[in-house]
Amino acid sequence: MSEVFTGSFTQQEPIPEAGIEAALEVLRHGRLHRYNTAPGEIGETALLEQEFAALSGARYCLAVASGGYAMATALRAAGVGPGDPVLTNAFTLAPVPGAIAALGARPVFIGVTDRLTIDLDDLAARAGQAGVLLLSHMRGHICDMDRLMEICDAAGVRVIEDCAHTMGAAWNGVFSGRHGIVACYSTQTYKHANSGEGGLLITDDADLAARAVILSGSYMLYGRHLAAPPPEAFERVKYVTPNISGRMDNLRAAILRPQLGMLETQVERWNARYRVLEDGLRDTPGLAVIERPEAERFVGSSIQFLLPDWKADRVREVVARCAARGVELKWFGAPEPAGFTSRYDSWHYAAPAPMPSSDRVLAGILDMRVPLTFSREDCALIARIIRAEVSVAWQTGAR
Repeated sequence: MSEVFTGSFTQQEPIPEAGIEAALEVLRHGRLHRYNTAPGEIGETALLEQEFAALSGARYCLAVASGGYAMATALRAAGVGPGDPVLTNAFTLAPVPGAIAALGARPVFIGVTDRLTIDLDDLAARAGQAGVLLLSHMRGHICDMDRLMEICDAAGVRVIEDCAHTMGAAWNGVFSGRHGIVACYSTQTYKHANSGEGGLLITDDADLAARAVILSGSYMLYGRHLAAPPPEAFERVKYVTPNISGRMDNLRAAILRPQLGMLETQVERWNARYRVLEDGLRDTPGLAVIERPEAERFVGSSIQFLLPDWKADRVREVVARCAARGVELKWFGAPEPAGFTSRYDSWHYAAPAPMPSSDRVLAGILDMRVPLTFSREDCALIARIIRAEVSVAWQTGAR
């Protein structure tokens, strides 16, 4: 009888007990709003910002309501406005071009390689078309950041990093998010720290940080931030920066703080599971594993593989057959968006031009979450199921 996986692809681990206790303390005193503090009290949100700044090595940190809000705030704080072109990845998730469109700006899509990273040759050819790149480290795949920064610096392009999938990752030992002028992280349930929804923004630029704090809805209470720039930075921007409220609250911050202390251990646990899956899928006929470069320290909270140049009906067959055996795969090549798997030509508001080379890559991408509730044995079973179903489809005419 065929093996079947019975686990859940959406079940996360419990919030750490320290986070639960901290959250209960916030609930008991009732001061959930980040600026609602007792005399002499430092709120959980301010402490979270201070701790994430220290973890990432950034001067300034701001906690906000979501990763998407962090990106829109970073773009606004960097001066992006209506009608401005902004470079971004063709392979990403909808909140990335959505953050650009939220400002009335225009996404300009850059191609994707078969390593699922931004096409640096395409970037080099088109860097002159915009002054900002919103770089998505999509699904945790980090491109050659040294070359990317050389291209952008030479063209005068400022880089904003979407690190929703790379909290705890690095390139050549540099914490993911520390190459550009600002970086944005998500603490949505399926990311590397879980507060349901939430986001973090880091930067070393004092004026940009001050604008972001005011944009987030600080009113004139920015003095209560521990990881914010000095008062003179706020004096320069406070009368010309609008309030677009999107603060994080003390309850979510209380849940997150203990998780930051566990991040290194969690990264190791994710990567151990990822390697079991990778080893189990390697050398499957018709399937291409995404090879990770030595310079990349990734976080294997999801895994992707390619079915290169497969017929669409055979890819659908693989997805359906795996689903029948309890394995949930998402396909980024479907012509219609499904769940979160929309792609650049689904975002009609951006009026994208066709990208045949990227279309070929997108047509073969299959994606799977790797929750830490999975054991290594679970991952080995999942790999066996995928391998078996891909092999069947390959033998019956995938191409």
